[in-house]
Amino acid sequence: MDFSELDRDNTGRCRLSSPVPAVCRQEPCVLGVDEAGRGPVLGPMVYAICYCPLSRLGDLEALKVADSKTLSESERDRLFVKMEKDRDFVGWALDVLSPNLISTSMLGRVKYNLNSLSHDTATGLVQYALDQGVKVAQVFVDTVGLPETYQERLQQRFPGIEVTVKAKADALYPVVSAASICAKVARDQAVKSWHFVEKLQDLDADYGSGYPNDPKTKAWLRKHVEPVFGFPQFVRFSWRTAQSILEKEAEGVIWEDSLTGDQEGPGRIMSYFSKGPRTHPRLPHRYFQERGLESATIL
Repeated sequence: MDFSELDRDNTGRCRLSSPVPAVCRQEPCVLGVDEAGRGPVLGPMVYAICYCPLSRLGDLEALKVADSKTLSESERDRLFVKMEKDRDFVGWALDVLSPNLISTSMLGRVKYNLNSLSHDTATGLVQYALDQGVKVAQVFVDTVGLPETYQERLQQRFPGIEVTVKAKADALYPVVSAASICAKVARDQAVKSWHFVEKLQDLDADYGSGYPNDPKTKAWLRKHVEPVFGFPQFVRFSWRTAQSILEKEAEGVIWEDSLTGDQEGPGRIMSYFSKGPRTHPRLPHRYFQERGLESATIL
């Protein structure tokens, strides 16, 4: 996989894909969807699709693909190489979602939770395959949230395609297993080759599994938190584990619109038009105070 685009900018999202086999534009195809890295506090989340003609599904099964979680890293790498060699009938595509994108989405003024981000990413990849000319006839998806709700949503979005959403689909359907291998191989490679834009002293890659309950991961987070600027962009700062460390180790922040001790609160809007004397005189906006500006009484 060529991660040069991700190396240039790992603050957003990056899409990678294989060439579309000619047969996949000619025959009805089955497509699987799965992800890797949903839970870790470190690194990106990767969504992947894998597809092949229905007539060649037996050949895909013959590769002995399996749920990526049941395979060692070397086994996943070996199977991915096999799929790459079978480009005449197997295709894949994936989206790499950076930690920065995940966190800013979840903590934005308009909340965009991880389930919604996952659903939209999976939908976008299926649409991408269709846009590339793949004749998708069946889609199998490893669920996020309630499978019935997710399936209904996808079925409405793609009415001409037979959609099946199930829990543990990566263990039930070989084409989803193949997608899970693509996603996991891509995430592992992205994490290993992550380009830190921050100038970190004593940077080490010994951060354990990256999952929030891993003591080694927590120790890495505590080591690399910066009191003012927080974590490097490799960290999902929206995760509770990261937030707890920030609360303990980082400096507090007073925002520009925070009230100072001698300022009034907002009060009721009608109080600004009352005729009676003010108990607490209303101070000018801080813009005028900081610049020493006063109201002009004589023009």
